[in-house]
Amino acid sequence: MSGQRAVDGPYTTRFETGVSAVDGRWVWLETTYFYAESGNESESGSRGQPADRGSIGDVAVEDVRLVDGEHVHVLAEEPRFRAGHRVMCSIDWSYRMYCMRAHTASHVLYGAARRLCADGELDYAGFDIGDETVRVDLETPVTIDDETLVELDRLVNRAVWESRPVSWESVPIAEAREREGIAFDDATEDGAFSSGRVRVVTIGAEDDNDANGSRNPWDVAACGGTHVRNTREIGPVTVLGRSKLDNGITRVEFAVGPRAIERRESEKRATFATKRALGVGVEAVPDAVAQLQSETESLATELAATRRSLLEARLERAESVDRNGSRWLATTCSDVPLESLREELHEAVESDAVDADVVAVVGERVPGETVAVVASVGDRSAVRIVEDLVARFGGDGGGSERFARADGVGASPATLLDELVDRS
Repeated sequence: MSGQRAVDGPYTTRFETGVSAVDGRWVWLETTYFYAESGNESESGSRGQPADRGSIGDVAVEDVRLVDGEHVHVLAEEPRFRAGHRVMCSIDWSYRMYCMRAHTASHVLYGAARRLCADGELDYAGFDIGDETVRVDLETPVTIDDETLVELDRLVNRAVWESRPVSWESVPIAEAREREGIAFDDATEDGAFSSGRVRVVTIGAEDDNDANGSRNPWDVAACGGTHVRNTREIGPVTVLGRSKLDNGITRVEFAVGPRAIERRESEKRATFATKRALGVGVEAVPDAVAQLQSETESLATELAATRRSLLEARLERAESVDRNGSRWLATTCSDVPLESLREELHEAVESDAVDADVVAVVGERVPGETVAVVASVGDRSAVRIVEDLVARFGGDGGGSERFARADGVGASPATLLDELVDRS
């Protein structure tokens, strides 16, 4: 129907034919079952089904394109055969079958998505078959969250298990447009249209009866790609994740075959490791994780309060000095991790727990790497103080007028403290 014999003979992978023309590495054949990448790039950037791989004679086929409606086979090198010769062609069956499985799986996933969205809430926005993963782009206002992904995964694999028949037919475009429930996208499926007719691919109901007792098919779509004859041929499918594109389209990514099996394995290993660590059954893992998160948040709050109290106690015991009319307060603090010193000092200053114009805390990340955190609530610039320290002792520094930090200072904490409380 689409002008590609591959779509109506997807299981044909070896054939003999005549060579029509050769132009360098470009070859035209009298008859071909190679699938040429077709369809326009969608708004979301998806390209659809890629071209077949294989060989013509003894030369590998790198690409197959449709140029002015004709198949152009791009070879890896210039062939020895010429126009008029007959050649044996071989299509890479493993890759052809992968694309057939992946393409049919994308239809199954779209059918599953239609069952999760209300009428009028879902439109097809393209798909893309990669070597490792497959992407289906959905235009929908429905938020596709983790729970929806799980349900999509369940429905897709259920449809595979139910061995639903897959068929294709050529119908007049006008007739197809009048049918209800057909996924119809002229922009991304131009390979399905030819001479006023359209190729329609149908994934039927299980034994012609859907789960609700109706005879509604699982999915019907205008499509110019290759497909398996039955969903059971798709094999394992694993939904990997989703992303929200700038144009309001949600992209769902999944894998078929070995990649799907590998993902299932990693998910299972992670789940079993988690249940062992938590000491609960698989079903209880979510509740146990939620409880652990709650306890962790409570402990983090308590720890932050303790660190702040320690820092405030250090600052209370520190001796202040007057420098050019400003009150300076500086201390060392090894009880608070350096990564959280700025936050804790900020909290102490903002809560008015410290009565000083400039407050500095000095610590040591590792031996030989001193850190100074400076806060200023007066006229002095915290970042200027830090820059002066770095200029004198080396290191890196930066921040704002209110808060700044020096890292990797080439002086001991004691030396840096003396510099900050210098009364001169």
